[in-house]
Amino acid sequence: MTQVTDHGGGVRSIRVPIPDNPLGHTLVYVLDTDRGAVLIDTGWDDPTSWDTLAEGLTACGTSVAEVHGVVITHHHPDHHGLSGRVREASGAWLAMHAADASIVRRTRENRPERWYAYMTAKLTAAGAPEDHLAPLRGARRRDLPGFSPALPDREIVPGELLDLAGRRLRAIWTPGHTPGHVCLHLEEDHPAQLPGKGRLFSGDHLLPEITPHIGLYEDPDDATVTDPLGDYLDSLERVGRLAPAEVLPAHQYAFADAPSRVRELLAHHEDRLADLRTLLSVPLTSWQLAERMEWNRPWDQIPYGSRTIALSEAEAHVRRLVKLGRAEAVPGSDPVTYVAV
Repeated sequence: MTQVTDHGGGVRSIRVPIPDNPLGHTLVYVLDTDRGAVLIDTGWDDPTSWDTLAEGLTACGTSVAEVHGVVITHHHPDHHGLSGRVREASGAWLAMHAADASIVRRTRENRPERWYAYMTAKLTAAGAPEDHLAPLRGARRRDLPGFSPALPDREIVPGELLDLAGRRLRAIWTPGHTPGHVCLHLEEDHPAQLPGKGRLFSGDHLLPEITPHIGLYEDPDDATVTDPLGDYLDSLERVGRLAPAEVLPAHQYAFADAPSRVRELLAHHEDRLADLRTLLSVPLTSWQLAERMEWNRPWDQIPYGSRTIALSEAEAHVRRLVKLGRAEAVPGSDPVTYVAV
């Protein structure tokens, strides 16, 4: 059964399912404007997800064909997956931050085999074992899927109000989970008159019980060493200072007291950095570090694809330690090992 929640003040949410994923669903928000409904995210590209979104919009008193625009918090498929189909059905515009739009463009333009070769080289440099590399090395051209996520036709500019008739929705750039992740601040009085400054559509940046993954989204043609965890922590502090009356996240449920949740997440990452620095009392590769980190299940029970995601999380934390002067790469090591200083 399609679940629609009315949050008041012309804001509703639809629980759009994510197939075969423990997250369960994405909360797609429907924002009433003077020119029609605007969606904040769209959900996974799957027939059941599409049907749920369409049924939910009908329950909201509108339809897919009447959607005026789509605002994407970030490019992940559980948020951006159905955007192209919504645009085809309605003629709606799609808006995304330029950094994530660049990732979408690379995904569409790069040949899959080039991406697999790049990932193989990155994993090799991180110390991944041969049994993890073998599926990438053995991939043949016909085995490689093509991906064509929808390109946005509008850019979300940090700090600016989006062009939404009758609403005040301001973009806040919150990189970390992805380079172009944005939160959206609805600068209007809360309908229940809760204390605080409006409401915040937080995407995956701020969730009530989940610590968002910190991702590495690097351009094969750009050797810049990024610091996504540092970006995320800085972004968290900005959101905490905003102190919205209510947070409307993309997963789980709406909640109040954003500053308290921000403090919890800042403390979590500081504790994790301290634990990793202890592990680095001996030189370790990023892969060896990931094997020793605490996850929601033992390392040998983590699926293949999730191990690659865990590795990027470990590397993001190592980069933060290096930038803070708490760890360094061991000169001449290959694959690269890191040690605490």
